[in-house]
Amino acid sequence: MEIYIIRHGRTLWNKEQRLQGSADIELSDSGRAPAIESSQNMKDIHFDKIFSSPLKRAYETACILRGDRELEIITDDRLRELDFGSYEGRTMEELNNDPTCTFRYFFDKPELYRATEDGETLEHLCERASQFMKEQIEPLAETCERILIVAHGAINKAMMTHVKKHGIADFWSGGLQRNCAVIMMNYHDGVYEIQDENKLFYQLKERVVNQDGKTRL
Repeated sequence: MEIYIIRHGRTLWNKEQRLQGSADIELSDSGRAPAIESSQNMKDIHFDKIFSSPLKRAYETACILRGDRELEIITDDRLRELDFGSYEGRTMEELNNDPTCTFRYFFDKPELYRATEDGETLEHLCERASQFMKEQIEPLAETCERILIVAHGAINKAMMTHVKKHGIADFWSGGLQRNCAVIMMNYHDGVYEIQDENKLFYQLKERVVNQDGKTRL
C-alpha cells in the first residue's frame, strides 16, 4: 500500500510567522493556489481513502486535492495539529526571544521543548499519531492500493516518528514539509519504505523563511 501524507496549504498566519497549532485558521488565497495546482497534477492518481485533520486549513486542502473523486473525506481528531496552548497566536520572533518559554528549542532541540500548562507535549502528539497509524492506516494494507492523509507540519512528523521508530531528539528528521508537499512511502508486511519526504506536485514560486533562513510552521 502506498501512503501520501500532505501538509495543508498556507494561511495568513503562516505568512505572518504566527504559531497556529490547534487554532482553526482558514487557507489564504495564496495557500489555495498550490493545492489547486497539486490537485490538477494528481488527478490521475488513484486513492482508495482520504483522511484529514478536522481543522479548516487541512480539511479544505483535502477537499481541493480530492478533485472529482467520489470519496468521503474521513476526519480524525488524532490528526489535529499539536496544541501549543497559550503560545498560539504569538509570532515566532516573540516566542524565540522570550526567555520564559522553551519554544526556542522546538525546531532545533525538540527534546528540550516543554509544553505550556494548557498545551500538549510532543510525547503525547507522537502517541496519538502512532495510535492513528496502527489502528486506522496499517490495517488497510490488505485492501487499499493507495491512501491520502492531509494534516499539519508537526503531526505529520509525529507520524514519521512512528514510521522511522526514532525518538523526540530526531523529531524533525527529513525537515519540515513545505505547505502542500507530500511524504510518499510504501507499507507492506509491517514494513515502511520511504520514497520521498518533500515531493511537490506544484511549481515552487517562493520560499517562506525566517531571518535565520529556516522554514517554519
